[in-house]
Order: sequence, then structure tokens, then C-alpha cells
Amino acid sequence: MSRSTSPSPDDGATVRLDKWLWAARFYRHRGAAADAIDVGQVRVNDQRVKPAKAVHAGDLVTMRIGGFEREVRVLIVADVRVAAPLAQTRYEETEVSRVARQAAEARRRLEREPADTRQGRPTKRDRRELESFVDSGRDADGF
Repeated sequence: MSRSTSPSPDDGATVRLDKWLWAARFYRHRGAAADAIDVGQVRVNDQRVKPAKAVHAGDLVTMRIGGFEREVRVLIVADVRVAAPLAQTRYEETEVSRVARQAAEARRRLEREPADTRQGRPTKRDRRELESFVDSGRDADGF
């Protein structure tokens, strides 16, 4: 049984889109890749596709991950998940996508962190501050 891995983009090999996205390490699970494709977050050559779409070398894959779009060109078609540095050799991010991603990351670094919105059980410090506040409002009679 032969795998549909391809060491070069010239041999015409294909692999399912969800499998390629997983193998190229865009998604942690193949199911997550398939779900993203189903809801329309992934396009191939500017067309909405299904998870079983065959990906060829040279295809342009556009995906929305983490709040911004990434646009990559498929260089190597493979369905085997490898280490991240090797997986990055399977695609090439377009210059427009790279610039937009870096600008979004820089903008995110400069934004203020949202206010602390802890919920749930108060900490020991929170409890002591609350007791101190309540005690400061009581009269000498304890009311």
C-alpha cells in the first residue's frame, strides 16, 4: 500500500484537503480541519470546498485561523504529519498574507489587556478584603 506523500510537486500526487491541513500543522486534529472547512473558513483557489477535496501542488489555500486570514501556496503534497520545521517546507505563505499577519500580531501586542474578569470562587485575599470592608461599615453595636 503506497502513501500519497510526494517529495516533489511535479508527480501529480493528491491528498485530501483536511489531511493536508493536519499534516502541514495548521490544525491539531484532522477533525478540527474538517470542521473549519465545513463552516467555510478554508478555501482552495478562492472556492469553497469540502474536506475530501483533492489538493495538488500549486493550489492556493486561504484559511481563517486565530482571527486573521492566512494564504499559502501548496508546495509539497503529503499526508504524514512531521515535525513543525519540516511541515513548514510543505507550503509557502504569500507575501500579502505574511505582511497582514505580522501587522495583526504587532497591533495585538500594542493593545491593552482586557480588565481582569476573574469569576468563580474568591481567593483568600479577596475574602479578607471583603471581610475588612464589611467590618469597616459596622457600628459599635455590630450592626
